[in-house]
Amino acid sequence: MSPKSEVMPVPRISGVPLRTLARAARTRGGAYSIYRALRKDVRGDELLALPEGLRGGLLHNLTPLAGRPPRSGPADLPLPAGGWAPTVMKIGEAYGRGDLTPSEVVRRCFGKARDLESRTPTHAVLLQRDEDVATRAAAASTERWRTKATLGPFDGVPCAIKEQSAVAGLLHQNGTRVLSDLPASQDAACVEALRAAGAIILGTTPMTEYGMSPLGQNALRTMPRNPHAPGHLAGGSSTGSGVAVATGLVPFALGVDGGGSVRIPAAWNGVFGLKPTWGRVSRRGTFASGSMSHVGPLASSAVDLAGVLERIGHSDAEDPETFVAPAIDKRALSAALRRGVRGLRVGVEEREWADASSEMAAGGREALRALEREGAVLVPVRLELLRFAIGIGALNIGPEALALNARDYQRLGHLMGHDVQVSFAALSCVSSTEFLDAQRLRTGLRAEVAHAFRDIDLLALPTTADAAPAVTAQEMASGFIDGHALARACRYAFLANLTGLPAGTAPVGKTAAGLPIGFQLVGDAWDEGTVLAGLAHLERMGAAEATRPQVYVDILG
Repeated sequence: MSPKSEVMPVPRISGVPLRTLARAARTRGGAYSIYRALRKDVRGDELLALPEGLRGGLLHNLTPLAGRPPRSGPADLPLPAGGWAPTVMKIGEAYGRGDLTPSEVVRRCFGKARDLESRTPTHAVLLQRDEDVATRAAAASTERWRTKATLGPFDGVPCAIKEQSAVAGLLHQNGTRVLSDLPASQDAACVEALRAAGAIILGTTPMTEYGMSPLGQNALRTMPRNPHAPGHLAGGSSTGSGVAVATGLVPFALGVDGGGSVRIPAAWNGVFGLKPTWGRVSRRGTFASGSMSHVGPLASSAVDLAGVLERIGHSDAEDPETFVAPAIDKRALSAALRRGVRGLRVGVEEREWADASSEMAAGGREALRALEREGAVLVPVRLELLRFAIGIGALNIGPEALALNARDYQRLGHLMGHDVQVSFAALSCVSSTEFLDAQRLRTGLRAEVAHAFRDIDLLALPTTADAAPAVTAQEMASGFIDGHALARACRYAFLANLTGLPAGTAPVGKTAAGLPIGFQLVGDAWDEGTVLAGLAHLERMGAAEATRPQVYVDILG
């Protein structure tokens, strides 16, 4: 097979054809043909032809570019009440009344997690757990509640952590089987912060291998299905975290977002998700490396997104990337939830909305109308590079992922899933010219978006172009490659990762097939408060809500 030959894009490849493709990828010609096909799915083949004026210099500084200072304003509206699912506030109220104790809730959580795991198809959300540690932590919290000496609203609240972040005593393997089989010796910084607030870590959640897929399948893990429609995917790479929240097992979970990996599973599972500003949350003790990955929360309410970020968003002496972030005033984000949207200028790029499916666009436009009725001003914007963000993003994060894992791929690639073998082989064909040109386009995109934020407070986009795709048991078992579905999942995600800007997603309805629809708000640098104000007001009005799925559990009784 010569480097000039092409493999026509195929909607989905799994099973024996996928194994055959993985063998072909071991040859230079085969890898190059696969690369050309995958590059076409994300419009990467169009980038070099873009006008020179859209480019900037090579990227040397990842500090996000702000259009203007963060917005502020009166904060006197009531907090959203939340939907059916447990929230931090609901759990704390139950503890305060004496209806339940942290020990009782944690015991229920582990029992309900086993129930989810035993279902067919499975909705297993805890990859690893340390029930002894969690039980002891819950007992200590129970005593604090008894003596009215709590650590705050998160004391005794159960949560789960994507396996990409280290949890002391549990394996830390990044969705693969080629890393160390020794337990982590200490918590990641974000886990430390949650424990300090009294939260109870139930365990780690499964993710797609190396976080490479946004769809939610990993043949090396038992991956949960979509609880709203078990014949469909749950999104990734923070798959288990999304399902853990959506099923009601926990009110919040941590994920990592390099190209939508918090926002995609949040949207497909019908919950809220937030990717903070670059540098806001320490990545110490995580596999969230490279220039695009951010630690962020998924939750059943916008209120809990704010509360979690207030606790994990802080400067870390061992993570210099956090030094550029302005300090978050305690409770400032929670106060922003009460601001509403009156006078808020929300940018709308019509060409972007035209690319979404009719149902995704309809749900998002209804959310826009709801914001407008509440006093927000919809502002037309034109961003020339936005529709190419997926290609720019893929050519930035892809080579980074390969470089960061090159040694494992060279020595132990045969132990990786066939889909990851194919992806890494294809990425090995990215030329230095393509990679550096994508960096220059990233610089141009950052400048273009910062200029737009001089006149807007938020940019509104669909979270994904399509709802969660269907999947078969065979595809889940063998793994698969679906370039088209990947591109549609990430279509609107990469903008926030390339710029480092905060972005949140809210569940704003369902398709005719009962699949959740996500609506995305991107904010200016360091202005998570305005993103959260928009998400919370949608929730307050009833325009956004985490609804009860087909598969759920009740940890509060």
